[in-house]
Amino acid sequence: MRFALILSVIAALFARPALADDWQEVLDAARGQTVYWNAWGGDERTNAFIDWVGREAERRHGVRINHVRLSDTAEAVTRVISERAAGRDSGGSVDLIWINGPNFLAMKEQELLFGPFVERLPNARFVDLSPGAPAALDFTVPVEGMESPWRLAKFVFNYDSARVEAPPATMRDFVAWAKANPGRFTHPDPSNFMGATFLKQALIELAPDRDVLLEPVSDESFAAQVAPLWEWYDALRPNMWRGGTAFPENQSVQQQLMNDGEVDIAMSFDPASTAAAIAQGLLPESARVFVPEGGTIGNVSFVAIPYNAAHAEGAMVVANLLLDPEVQARMQNIEVLGSFSVLDPARLDEAARARFDALPSAPALPGLDELGPTLPEPHASWMTRLTEEWARRYTR
Repeated sequence: MRFALILSVIAALFARPALADDWQEVLDAARGQTVYWNAWGGDERTNAFIDWVGREAERRHGVRINHVRLSDTAEAVTRVISERAAGRDSGGSVDLIWINGPNFLAMKEQELLFGPFVERLPNARFVDLSPGAPAALDFTVPVEGMESPWRLAKFVFNYDSARVEAPPATMRDFVAWAKANPGRFTHPDPSNFMGATFLKQALIELAPDRDVLLEPVSDESFAAQVAPLWEWYDALRPNMWRGGTAFPENQSVQQQLMNDGEVDIAMSFDPASTAAAIAQGLLPESARVFVPEGGTIGNVSFVAIPYNAAHAEGAMVVANLLLDPEVQARMQNIEVLGSFSVLDPARLDEAARARFDALPSAPALPGLDELGPTLPEPHASWMTRLTEEWARRYTR
């Protein structure tokens, strides 16, 4: 059964028209295509940026983007799996996916990805793709050219400095802080990636051997490394918002709780989001960013092309456009999106570096030196086990 499945995928790949080595031929094949980009649609600034990229793709290359807004990336993965089960090995409905972590691992293991293609993108020369570099790994899993980077993410907390004099200095300190400020802290439900990241951040600090977290999880390693986390969480939970019996659905809902004065601390995977929210009137002007001592989890956001994409050439063009220095600088602009670029400054020319140097700042926008070290994500398998065990323990 497994062998037959592999043969069907290989046959489908060879049945596809071969993409030319010459990039101009890729551009010619892509012209007139509509790329169905399946991407999380929960942030309006990101949605607006994707819309702008779509206009640029059409203006520059004659490629249109249809943003299929997802509430969960797994929706797109499930669609590709269903199409393969139905024998739809070409002409698939998903051309490009904003993907990370467990979803990338699942598609890679099931041979659902087109590629490798990243080394064929002209703008990939601006990215450090050497083995072990952040853009070459996804939750410790080697990318191997099967997905292309497009933005950096780093986990941060924000707080209302008008109400909080000193936020927790470490993850351990959240217990004492919550006890001194009962009901003033919560986190998104771990079924949402933001809540899961909160648990992973605590796990990295509390695990007896954090290096084990970089390896695929096993029953033995999970039990040993996660035991201190549950002890810590059991002490934290009674002093959380609503006694730890209810949780905001996502980051946006938690941010609204902070803006309404119900809680004093929120969290984000975007260091610029606090400054952006202040500008939009979604957080008080006294909101500021902090990170625990020792740094926080960071990762790269990627786009991948399914093996049966109907418009793989157009998807490659979009992936390449996302790595254009002008596009990356616009993305990093706090007035546009504020996400940090994936480009290596040492690989940019003087004009491109000047464009980044001229970007605007804001009082609530931290500098890179204020964000501390970037900690690697645990292997993708840890998040799945962690969120399942949290649900088993705390939602019965």
